[in-house]
Amino acid sequence: MSPDDPSQRVAQDTDSKREKPEIYKVQIDKSVFELNNPTPTGRDLLKLAGKAPAEQFAIYEKTQGGGQPIRIGLDQHVDLRKPGVERFVTLPLDQTEGLASRRQFSLPTDDAAWLENSGLEYELVSEGGVLRVVIYDLPIPPGYQVSKVDVNVRIEPGYPDAQIDMVYFHPRLCRNDGRAIAAICDDPFDGKTWQRWSRHRTPANPWRPGIDNISTHFALVESWLARELNKA
Repeated sequence: MSPDDPSQRVAQDTDSKREKPEIYKVQIDKSVFELNNPTPTGRDLLKLAGKAPAEQFAIYEKTQGGGQPIRIGLDQHVDLRKPGVERFVTLPLDQTEGLASRRQFSLPTDDAAWLENSGLEYELVSEGGVLRVVIYDLPIPPGYQVSKVDVNVRIEPGYPDAQIDMVYFHPRLCRNDGRAIAAICDDPFDGKTWQRWSRHRTPANPWRPGIDNISTHFALVESWLARELNKA
């Protein structure tokens, strides 16, 4: 058969296409990676993302529909051939994790980094199916009866696409001048009675998926605290 035989060239082209490995794209945190292994382990994905040693990190698969991410074990395989399996987030494991520092659910990497860098003690607490981020001894502006307060916010299903709303304080906040604070009520959680501030975003300042997160919500909380003191 001649090397220029058309049938031979077609066969070679077919073999070449057959041998070409399929490429799978995954997003880990904010970076996109390519791999040709359709069933990598959690350890493989962490290595791909440069997270080492793998034992000091957790990796979660983001679920469709905005549900809570699912943790992937280090030696657990993920099938990238399934529709929608392509987005993952990582989280450094807290080496002081224990009874005094509860981590009962996971948060996106940006939120975890902000909490760690805040220098404040915090916990991630799940109670009755409700998820809350609790921050201890948050400094607040002068004008209230305390200089620091514990605070929590609820993490709703679908977060971070779903918004964080309102804020909860313990102990109850009071203005030093005795003026009443409006739109507050009691909220039982974690064996304490918290003071809920019913403060909400406005149509002019809506929740922005992909931009807003825990850090921007706490910036809003700071403005609520300052604005309350400016009320006559």
